[in-house]
Amino acid sequence: MVKKQLEPLTTPMEKANFHIFPDFCKGCGLCKEKCPNDVLIWSEKLGVYGTPIVKPKDEESCIACLICEMVCPDAAIYIEKKRGKKAV
Repeated sequence: MVKKQLEPLTTPMEKANFHIFPDFCKGCGLCKEKCPNDVLIWSEKLGVYGTPIVKPKDEESCIACLICEMVCPDAAIYIEKKRGKKAV
């Protein structure tokens, strides 16, 4: 049996690193809808069902509030807060 290594696509941002796992993301858009700063946009990369995944539009807009991570029904997003960077 071959084990599949799940690798996230990582985007370094000012306050956190945004990790998304394309093998889990189904492109439902809940994270985009709930983001208070309208940070997430559709990516050209495709997820597990052939639908677009999300990515941050820039490095400064994200406040590392973790809402996208919390509302993702498939645990496809992980926000890794940077030390010394206070979330607003």
